[in-house]
Amino acid sequence: MKAFAVCVAFAAAAAAPAFGQELVARQGNDSVRLSDAACQSELVLARVEPGAADDYKAATAQFQGQTFVACWRTMGGVAHLVYEDGDQGVIPMQELKPALSA
Repeated sequence: MKAFAVCVAFAAAAAAPAFGQELVARQGNDSVRLSDAACQSELVLARVEPGAADDYKAATAQFQGQTFVACWRTMGGVAHLVYEDGDQGVIPMQELKPALSA
């Protein structure tokens, strides 16, 4: 399981604001990058609730040197991630920062 993305769920009432750039959460060398683009992974979309596919956006995670494809959506004050292998995780929205661009 991608332990970095499986943080304790943080109960917050505010929904996440819309954003126009990628958001990143980091822990050591591991990171999760959330995009505002629609989820394109058929493997992930097959795993989400029927009718919820349009709510999911693209994401990637770097964990122990490997890249994992995921999709995410906001749920309360957290980003809920679903990975292609079926793992799931949450990241508190306040842990996410705008990605730095070169």
